[in-house]
Amino acid sequence: MSSELSLRKRAGLELFRQLRENRKQLHPLRQLFWECTLRCNLHCRHCGSDCRQSAQVPDMPAEVFLKVIDSVTPHVNPHEVNIVITGGEPLMRNDLEAVGLALYRRGYPWGMVSNGLALTHERLQSLMAAGMHAITISLDGFADDHNWMRGHPDSYLRAMDAITRIAQEPELTWDVVTCVNRRNYPYLSELKDSLYDVGVRRWRLFTVFPVGRAARHSELQLTNDEFTGVMEFIRRIRKEGKIRLSYGCEGFLGKYEGEVRDNFYICNAGITVGSVLADGSISACPSIRSNFHQGNIYKDDFMAVWNHRFQLFRDREWMRRGICAECEFFRYCEGNGMHLHDEEGNLLFCHHKRLR
Repeated sequence: MSSELSLRKRAGLELFRQLRENRKQLHPLRQLFWECTLRCNLHCRHCGSDCRQSAQVPDMPAEVFLKVIDSVTPHVNPHEVNIVITGGEPLMRNDLEAVGLALYRRGYPWGMVSNGLALTHERLQSLMAAGMHAITISLDGFADDHNWMRGHPDSYLRAMDAITRIAQEPELTWDVVTCVNRRNYPYLSELKDSLYDVGVRRWRLFTVFPVGRAARHSELQLTNDEFTGVMEFIRRIRKEGKIRLSYGCEGFLGKYEGEVRDNFYICNAGITVGSVLADGSISACPSIRSNFHQGNIYKDDFMAVWNHRFQLFRDREWMRRGICAECEFFRYCEGNGMHLHDEEGNLLFCHHKRLR
């Protein structure tokens, strides 16, 4: 075992690995994403889905998704399954309140991920009245860089307005997520101070993975030194204790494991996380490519697929190839996040290798 890991950290990783193996066997559905639309009111450079104002795939009718929920309900405790509405931009739909209220009445906590552009005071209040439990707002830097990334001149101001508005709602669970890139990396500390001043206490960082539109913008990728700098920044801010900062769920991080997240690395795609995509595909994390879809709600029962067709997510020995073949950390990493593999299953990049 590499000397970069302390005995204590190795012991923690081993214990967490055992818990992960048990979770694979049980595979309890705990988070269900609904990709409610592929339409979006922005044109983000790093979009993994390549969404646009008018999508080729039409929005899934609300009654179709709720029928899926009704088929799931007999098999789960609704209070233990978080429904996350994503897109595209969910606020492009006018019926989110009706869907949210239907979920609330069925006992499901629900939330959404939004760019905040259309989150007016009135829309926020109507969503909360429909039982919205949680929300994540994306903010990728100060005005020039956020607007550049998002492709809209007002996106920064509206996102900040949304964050300020949400911060005044004590009943909401919420956070801000930031895509770290070469433009905003130099001023992460200043951005942290700005977010703290408007009431942000939970903040997540992630880095760009080269899929979808993001694959055409290599300038978004951090250097290895900058990527290491992100880990050092997160570790420092967590020790400071003013904001609960963490790195996204993708990628094994070696010596930084247990220090930049609330838990050790795990990709829960297909283990506790499932999704219904806009075209009806049954998948795991909605960031994962189409060749990993396991069925479709228009011809398959969701829970039957969940229980019997997700083996490649729960047994990842097939990922032990390429740079992963002889890696001493494979037992903890299992080939990195599923969304970081191309159509042939090859790993796009290794977080741990970048840190070394």
